[in-house]
Amino acid sequence: MLIISPSVLASDFSRLGDDVKKVHKAGAEYIHLDVMDGIFVPNISFGPPVISSLRKVTDIVFDVHLMITEPQRYIKDYVDAGADIITIHYESCKDPAEVVKLIKSYGVRAAVSIKPATSPEVLFPMMAELDMVLVMTVEPGFGGQKMIPETIDKVRILREYANANGLDTDIEVDGGITAENLKYATAAGANVIVAGSAIFKADDPAKVISDMMKVGDRYPFGADTQK
Repeated sequence: MLIISPSVLASDFSRLGDDVKKVHKAGAEYIHLDVMDGIFVPNISFGPPVISSLRKVTDIVFDVHLMITEPQRYIKDYVDAGADIITIHYESCKDPAEVVKLIKSYGVRAAVSIKPATSPEVLFPMMAELDMVLVMTVEPGFGGQKMIPETIDKVRILREYANANGLDTDIEVDGGITAENLKYATAAGANVIVAGSAIFKADDPAKVISDMMKVGDRYPFGADTQK
């Protein structure tokens, strides 16, 4: 079963609470919250106060993606704001494994993300400690990009590693995912799908989410990696 995690970067921030409740009602299980600091990535988005305010109006799982430098400085702030999952970038700090331990010490699920140019093998030593890995299928920091096809190989490599080591780690993909190209990601092993414009800009978000779930049924996650 796929988990759909719409990215609020594509929402109307003037009605953020209503938009999130709308996609939750439409079938989304997570909401993806992209935090950008203008340093690790060029753009700036929002921080704990926005997430804390949003938590007051919804109980959906908050999938918080920290695209910030030295994220260990702010983990507690995002836990206190209501994060259920915190994802840091492998490239954003000196010791991602230690930051993962910090996240988990608060009872929050921990994930690590890699950029398109980063080898998936860097995650192997910490995979057993991760609840989820996030493969960026575009360059992080901008919404509305097209998926980079080569990144799907990273999903496949990570799922094969997880299977070989008896791990049920979630694999998330983020960037340019639509109902049309989703099959490549799911068949390679992704089971958590971030989609922004495809859902928030749609006239009928429920139909888009339903169509994505149907793709997942036709191309079940990890189908390409089964031995």
